[in-house]
Amino acid sequence: MTADPSARLATFAAGLTHADVPPAVMARMEDLFVDWLGSALAGRFAEPVQTIAAFARRMGPSEGSSEILIDRSSSSPLFAALVNGASSHVAEQDDVHNGSVFHPAAVVFPAALAVAQDVGASGKAFLAASVAGYEVGIRVGEFLGRSHYKVFHTTGTAGTLAAAAAAGRLLELSPEAMLHAFGSAGTQAAGLWEFLRDAADSKPLHTAKAAANGLIAAYLARDGFTGARQVLEGAKGMAAGMSSDADPAKLTDGLGTRWATAETSFKYHASCRHTHPAADALQKAMRENGLKAGDIERVVTRVHQGAIDVLGPVTNPATVHQAKFSMGTTLGLIAVTGKAGMVEFDEGFRNPAVVDFRDRVSMELDPEVDGAYPTRWIGKATVITRDGRVCEARVDEPKGDPGNTLSRAEIEAKVSGLALYGKAAGKAEMQRLFPRLWSVAERNAIGRLMD
Repeated sequence: MTADPSARLATFAAGLTHADVPPAVMARMEDLFVDWLGSALAGRFAEPVQTIAAFARRMGPSEGSSEILIDRSSSSPLFAALVNGASSHVAEQDDVHNGSVFHPAAVVFPAALAVAQDVGASGKAFLAASVAGYEVGIRVGEFLGRSHYKVFHTTGTAGTLAAAAAAGRLLELSPEAMLHAFGSAGTQAAGLWEFLRDAADSKPLHTAKAAANGLIAAYLARDGFTGARQVLEGAKGMAAGMSSDADPAKLTDGLGTRWATAETSFKYHASCRHTHPAADALQKAMRENGLKAGDIERVVTRVHQGAIDVLGPVTNPATVHQAKFSMGTTLGLIAVTGKAGMVEFDEGFRNPAVVDFRDRVSMELDPEVDGAYPTRWIGKATVITRDGRVCEARVDEPKGDPGNTLSRAEIEAKVSGLALYGKAAGKAEMQRLFPRLWSVAERNAIGRLMD
């Protein structure tokens, strides 16, 4: 069974235990878990999340074994994963793995939490299953390659497999059953970038469905439902239909020795990750040269092709969420307000000074930056001042990358701010909650996160 990449990946996910994961990697997973909660709470009042939550209330049970974080209600695992998956991705502050251009937290934790609460799993089992989800999802994203990302939202596609791996591990699927779960997950995998052109609500739906569909695949597999054994690399599998540069070797790259979980980055700005390297470079140029927004005539960002593909269509954002995919708006907020956070986007994306700055920002393909992508996301910016100076700035590791990471104090500050933004929990409540979150591994049963 273990000759094929899909089967080897399924065997790994089915057998992973807390003891198999190096302590430093497990500590990183704890960081990622706490960081995720902030994004899940921040999405509470976003209209797309409210719409999906209302759908869940109509279609699902009024209460159940699994927690819906935004309003502290409960439902079945399926609908809890759906709502928590949606709320996790709307703030644009959930984590990202650079090499796969994939946001693991928004799909792995909603599925893992829902199943863990349903089956009464321990904290260690929850964390180990989450690592399995990250390791599988990241490798599937890398396998599908850069061509996939031009059209497909990898978090929606690879994320379905990631959610299935996490849910399947908690359901204690055998390697054979896990492979069937992958097959059922892969045939449901979806998510297209076209929504960005219309400022449509689809992005949180991608994560909602990835989490829910992965969970469905795992529960079905537990009950004997079969799926394609080579849904990833088969002649009519995901790669065949969704990629022109897929590399099956990446599905099993370093399983058990290379921990992709530890490569995952936190998001510091509340915008698409493709904006972050340039935003950090602009901050550096302004800081080192004593510049204010009014001093700057224009900014040329040196970017990879992925940034042009995703951000290029957004020239005049109509909504806050679309503005988060605008390089000019993000840099305009950085220049005018000093930050590109949740409040700044809400209050400032139509600010005339920000709009004026936005229209003076351009993107140019840079061979070095493009060659390093997606493994490394280098930031370069050329700032031309009104008095004729040319200021160059470069950032090799944006804030939040493993080599420029957030401390636990910074994670707590970020999560508290996001919870407060979403009016989901106050600062005092979050301070009481943090010790419980950091000690999740000690729980005999994961239980509810929010009282």
